[in-house]
Amino acid sequence: QVQLVESGGGLVQPGGSLRLSCAASGGTFTTYTLGWFRQAPGKEREFVAAISWIADTTYYADYAAAVQDRFTVSRDNVKNTLDLQMRGLRPEDTAVYFCAAARLRGTERSSDYDYWGQGTQVTVSA
Repeated sequence: QVQLVESGGGLVQPGGSLRLSCAASGGTFTTYTLGWFRQAPGKEREFVAAISWIADTTYYADYAAAVQDRFTVSRDNVKNTLDLQMRGLRPEDTAVYFCAAARLRGTERSSDYDYWGQGTQVTVSA
Protein backbone atom coordinates (compact mmCIF):
# COMPACT_ATOMS: atom_id res chain seq x y z
CA GLN A 1 0.00 0.00 0.00
CA VAL A 2 1.46 3.30 -1.12
CA GLN A 3 1.78 5.96 1.55
CA LEU A 4 3.05 9.53 1.34
CA VAL A 5 3.67 11.34 4.60
CA GLU A 6 4.59 15.02 4.74
CA SER A 7 6.43 16.77 7.54
CA GLY A 8 8.11 20.09 8.27
CA GLY A 9 5.23 22.52 8.16
CA GLY A 10 4.78 25.27 10.72
CA LEU A 11 4.60 28.98 11.40
CA VAL A 12 7.25 31.24 9.90
CA GLN A 13 7.68 34.99 9.56
CA PRO A 14 7.61 36.69 6.17
CA GLY A 15 10.99 36.37 4.50
CA GLY A 16 11.78 33.22 6.43
CA SER A 17 12.57 29.71 5.27
CA LEU A 18 11.05 26.30 5.78
CA ARG A 19 11.84 22.83 4.50
CA LEU A 20 9.11 20.31 3.81
CA SER A 21 9.78 16.61 3.47
CA CYS A 22 7.70 13.75 2.10
CA ALA A 23 8.43 10.12 2.86
CA ALA A 24 7.11 7.60 0.35
CA SER A 25 6.59 3.93 1.07
CA GLY A 26 4.86 0.89 -0.36
CA GLY A 27 6.29 1.13 -3.85
CA THR A 28 9.18 2.01 -6.13
CA PHE A 29 9.04 5.64 -7.19
CA THR A 30 12.20 6.03 -9.27
CA THR A 31 10.30 6.78 -12.51
CA TYR A 32 7.38 8.58 -10.89
CA THR A 33 6.83 12.29 -11.07
CA LEU A 34 6.88 13.55 -7.49
CA GLY A 35 5.26 16.87 -6.83
CA TRP A 36 4.09 19.43 -4.33
CA PHE A 37 0.72 21.12 -4.40
CA ARG A 38 -0.87 23.57 -2.01
CA GLN A 39 -4.35 24.66 -1.09
CA ALA A 40 -5.20 27.88 0.69
CA PRO A 41 -8.55 28.41 2.45
CA GLY A 42 -11.30 29.03 -0.06
CA LYS A 43 -9.04 28.33 -3.04
CA GLU A 44 -8.45 25.42 -5.34
CA ARG A 45 -5.46 23.16 -5.00
CA GLU A 46 -2.60 24.47 -7.09
CA PHE A 47 0.65 23.13 -8.46
CA VAL A 48 3.83 24.25 -6.69
CA ALA A 49 6.72 22.14 -7.98
CA ALA A 50 7.52 18.71 -9.34
CA ILE A 51 10.54 16.65 -10.25
CA SER A 52 10.17 14.15 -13.08
CA TRP A 53 12.23 11.28 -14.36
CA ILE A 54 13.61 11.84 -17.85
CA ALA A 55 15.97 8.89 -18.45
CA ASP A 56 18.63 6.90 -16.60
CA THR A 57 19.47 9.14 -13.62
CA THR A 58 18.32 12.40 -15.17
CA TYR A 59 15.47 14.32 -13.59
CA TYR A 60 13.76 17.58 -14.48
CA ALA A 61 12.40 20.09 -11.98
CA ASP A 62 9.42 22.29 -12.78
CA TYR A 63 8.02 25.18 -10.75
CA ALA A 64 4.96 27.35 -10.64
CA ALA A 65 5.71 30.96 -11.57
CA ALA A 66 4.71 32.14 -8.10
CA VAL A 67 7.51 30.15 -6.43
CA GLN A 68 10.17 30.16 -9.13
CA ASP A 69 13.54 31.28 -7.73
CA ARG A 70 12.32 30.95 -4.13
CA PHE A 71 11.53 27.24 -3.81
CA THR A 72 13.73 24.25 -4.64
CA VAL A 73 12.42 20.72 -5.06
CA SER A 74 14.65 17.68 -4.69
CA ARG A 75 14.33 13.93 -4.33
CA ASP A 76 16.35 11.05 -2.93
CA ASN A 77 15.50 7.79 -4.68
CA VAL A 78 17.45 5.72 -2.17
CA LYS A 79 15.57 7.09 0.82
CA ASN A 80 12.32 7.51 -1.17
CA THR A 81 11.95 11.10 -0.06
CA LEU A 82 10.88 14.35 -1.69
CA ASP A 83 11.86 17.72 -0.23
CA LEU A 84 10.77 21.28 -0.82
CA GLN A 85 13.11 24.01 0.37
CA MET A 86 11.17 27.26 0.66
CA ARG A 87 12.89 30.62 1.02
CA GLY A 88 11.66 34.19 0.98
CA LEU A 89 8.27 33.06 2.23
CA ARG A 90 5.33 35.41 1.82
CA PRO A 91 1.91 35.54 3.49
CA GLU A 92 0.38 34.36 0.22
CA ASP A 93 2.37 31.11 0.54
CA THR A 94 0.16 30.19 3.50
CA ALA A 95 -1.60 26.93 2.65
CA VAL A 96 -1.77 23.24 3.29
CA TYR A 97 1.02 21.64 1.27
CA PHE A 98 0.52 18.20 -0.24
CA CYS A 99 3.02 15.72 -1.58
CA ALA A 100 1.87 13.63 -4.55
CA ALA A 101 3.13 10.94 -6.93
CA ALA A 102 2.17 10.38 -10.56
CA ARG A 103 3.01 7.67 -13.07
CA LEU A 104 2.62 10.27 -15.81
CA ARG A 105 5.82 12.09 -16.64
CA GLY A 106 6.15 15.83 -16.10
CA THR A 107 2.58 16.73 -15.24
CA GLU A 108 1.32 19.74 -13.29
CA ARG A 109 -2.31 18.66 -13.22
CA SER A 110 -3.51 17.42 -9.86
CA SER A 111 -5.90 15.00 -11.58
CA ASP A 112 -2.91 13.15 -13.05
CA TYR A 113 -1.47 12.30 -9.66
CA ASP A 114 -2.19 8.82 -8.35
CA TYR A 115 -1.16 9.09 -4.72
CA TRP A 116 -1.45 11.90 -2.17
CA GLY A 117 -0.24 12.66 1.31
CA GLN A 118 -2.44 14.07 4.03
CA GLY A 119 -0.90 17.54 3.88
CA THR A 120 1.09 19.78 6.20
CA GLN A 121 0.16 23.32 7.18
CA VAL A 122 2.46 26.21 6.35
CA THR A 123 1.57 29.59 7.82
CA VAL A 124 3.51 32.72 6.96
CA SER A 125 2.67 35.53 9.33
CA ALA A 126 4.32 38.19 11.44
